[in-house]
Amino acid sequence: MISADLITINPDILGGTPVFKGTRVPVKTLFDYVENNYTLDEFLECFPSVTREMARRVLERSEAALLLPASA
Repeated sequence: MISADLITINPDILGGTPVFKGTRVPVKTLFDYVENNYTLDEFLECFPSVTREMARRVLERSEAALLLPASA
């Protein structure tokens, strides 16, 4: 589960695209970077408004959500 302390969804910010809270950086951009073999440091260098802690927590929570046992 991704909580509101990390991500904002607001129709007035990039048409409602989920962004890192307090930024205009889409969360999907982090996953695009990882998918294309960029490092977290490279992502953070390109998007300095996103903190390492924010990116790390989004990745951790995404992993946890994906690894939850399926509901019966």
